[in-house]
Amino acid sequence: MSPRAGVRLWAAPIAVSIGASVLLAGCGDFTRFQTALSSPSAPSAPKPARPAVQTSPATEKEHERILASYGGAYDDPKLEALISKTVDRLVAASDRPDQGYRVTILNSGAVNAFALPGGQLYVTRGLIALACDTSELSSVLSHEMAHVIKNHAASREDKARATAVATRVVADMGSDPDITALALAKTKLTMASFSRQQEFEADKIGVGISAHARFDPYGAARFLTAMERNAELKAGRTPADPRMQDFLSSHPATPERIANAEATARQYSSPESNERERDVYLAAIDNIVYGEDPSEGFVRGRRFLHPKLGFTFTAPENFTLDNTAQAVIGVREGGSQAMRFDVVRVPAEQSLGEYLNSGWMENVDKASTEEMTINGFPAASVVANGDQWQFKVYALHFGSDVYRFIFAAKQKTTESERNARETVNSFRRLSLDEIQSARPLRIKVINVQPGDTVESLSHRMAGVDKPAERFRILNGLDPHAQVKPRDRVKIVVD
Repeated sequence: MSPRAGVRLWAAPIAVSIGASVLLAGCGDFTRFQTALSSPSAPSAPKPARPAVQTSPATEKEHERILASYGGAYDDPKLEALISKTVDRLVAASDRPDQGYRVTILNSGAVNAFALPGGQLYVTRGLIALACDTSELSSVLSHEMAHVIKNHAASREDKARATAVATRVVADMGSDPDITALALAKTKLTMASFSRQQEFEADKIGVGISAHARFDPYGAARFLTAMERNAELKAGRTPADPRMQDFLSSHPATPERIANAEATARQYSSPESNERERDVYLAAIDNIVYGEDPSEGFVRGRRFLHPKLGFTFTAPENFTLDNTAQAVIGVREGGSQAMRFDVVRVPAEQSLGEYLNSGWMENVDKASTEEMTINGFPAASVVANGDQWQFKVYALHFGSDVYRFIFAAKQKTTESERNARETVNSFRRLSLDEIQSARPLRIKVINVQPGDTVESLSHRMAGVDKPAERFRILNGLDPHAQVKPRDRVKIVVD
């Protein structure tokens, strides 16, 4: 959760928190400085300018919004160099060597990538951390390039503008308590999706571009598999409500895309005959930040910490927390309870009790309003009732801000009441030591030693749930595959 509520975009055509953006433009041919052997001091020939990225006020505005929504650009010279070299190879092998590209690595742990009209491409560091070799990354970039080459992004933008559904924003709690409950469980913003046909077309073109650039064309199928496994691991924690589907609902089934990507790759080579550039890739991503950036608040198990703002709280047992740009969302295993934590604007002249009864939420029982103090902070609470959900809402003053806890339960029980009360009571100021020790998780690339196993290596993983499963997914290992001495593998460390 950012210091002020923002908007997160979800527009990944291949799937499924500030520094300067990375400018990478593709060129049609690799260029070399020409040096006269007979005259070491001879001047080099000027390097041709790369094709310009086509921009417009609309795309530049969208670019700024994307940066704000995904925590800005991620600054890493090793990654920038790898992506620059990869894009150059892909552009030279494509049918549009005159098309320029600007690739931005987004400072987000989400697994996401997308394209805007004119050649602006985006990949998150979460996606980069998931990939296992350069050919898998090339499959992502070439897929997005294909969307640009075929004008998919432009046609999507036109369609979205015409139908006024370019985005769906759940920026705040609505007045309908039951819709509110759905927003608690899944708060996302969805750009208009690429069509099924466009996705398959981009997959096919992207695999072809990768193959012609001498990247392993099977990288696309492997990475689609990794994304499917990663999505299943996350979906296992958070039940999906059919009324709150995200972009995945309008995309082709991943197994079908995997099969099509493999079939396309077979047109170019056999699976065993390709160089994946795994060692080069692992060297570039070693020490990359994994998961959330502490500057925007982060989750450790059931605990949420925000070092910049100086507070923390702990969610109830059996809850899984998800930090989004708008709010911290918690869902109890089984989906019978949910919670939302965010920051709200309350006029200085309005008391917290008055705010809770000001009409932003319907069916509030005003007689339930209670003023209180929580760990020294002024607070207030109310109860609200929907047809299917029961709510307990708290507002709390911390510094100059007002924070809001909203708890939803399908049935009001002693447990749901205790969960809400204990969570709010856990809200406290972070100590100076806690603030100074807050640091991000990172990917560390290590050599497998004799005697190491998936289980022993996964025990070295820090700050992640289901470490054994996550280790396998991060390293492209099948459910029953084992590691071998001298293998290079990724683990998550703090």
